[in-house]
Amino acid sequence: MAMIETVNLTKKYGELTALDNLNLKIEQGSCFGFIGPNGAGKTTTIKILATLLKPSWGEARIDGKTVGYQNALIRPVIGYVPDFMGAYDDMLVQEYLEFFASCYGIHGDARRKAVSDVLELTDLTGKTLAEVNGLSRGMQQRLSVARVLLHDPKVLLLDEPSSGLDPRARIEMRELLKELRAMGKTIIISSHILFELAELCTHVGIVEQGKLVYSGPMADIMSKTAVGHVVHVVVDERPKEAAALLAKVPGVTKVDLQREDALVRIEVHLDAAAGTVLSDLPNRLIAQGFRVRRFTEERPDLETAFMRLTKGLVS
Repeated sequence: MAMIETVNLTKKYGELTALDNLNLKIEQGSCFGFIGPNGAGKTTTIKILATLLKPSWGEARIDGKTVGYQNALIRPVIGYVPDFMGAYDDMLVQEYLEFFASCYGIHGDARRKAVSDVLELTDLTGKTLAEVNGLSRGMQQRLSVARVLLHDPKVLLLDEPSSGLDPRARIEMRELLKELRAMGKTIIISSHILFELAELCTHVGIVEQGKLVYSGPMADIMSKTAVGHVVHVVVDERPKEAAALLAKVPGVTKVDLQREDALVRIEVHLDAAAGTVLSDLPNRLIAQGFRVRRFTEERPDLETAFMRLTKGLVS
């Protein structure tokens, strides 16, 4: 049974269709990257899963329980982190976490332990007496994650958790999410920082204009969108001659001599690369007396896959 599942999930605002028959299935323990253009329906989906919005029709289920009908059973199972957090003026970090722990029905020694544990996990132990609104954006996001971990939920719903963070804070957030993934949490995370999702997530879903364009393992999307191989070759001398030689190899569709310092760029169609073309390239150069300094294959990335699968449409 999937931990998160949507069946023909649809959300309309008057004439505007924000979600159009969305069908998702996310297995327990997965880290699912949810990406798409602005206005594609990502936040709407996450808010429905967080029981904050009602779908117009269709179903969303978490841990076998249906959103809209079993919300009281779903909420103890989930933790929702919006892109921006809010807190009362002058509230301290310790007070903030104790307040939410009491909302979850955690009291006494259990509450003190829960607060202490999440502060340690999110590396905020030294900030217990700091005002929440005085924290940096990165620390506020970590505190927001600490808040949703108080009741040890199975599912984490994260809407742009790295939005507005500086590079160091983004790295710290990514490492925290990796630790949560290793703890067996099922995570759905929306983000525009695609290279971070590629490193963090096991699965990815792309939504555009409210419709699901792709959903599956991260590795599969790379192979699905690959149209050829790009290989970088560096030779010690005679780069133009090396480029001319490589252009004659069967399966090579384009050779681009990028710089005069012997960097040669070769594009090979995927069908041709399935044979012996890639391994044959350096051998042909060496056989003609070229000294190959570097031979590397450029791997497809999530940004390339995203651009090939979407058109920039919004709902």
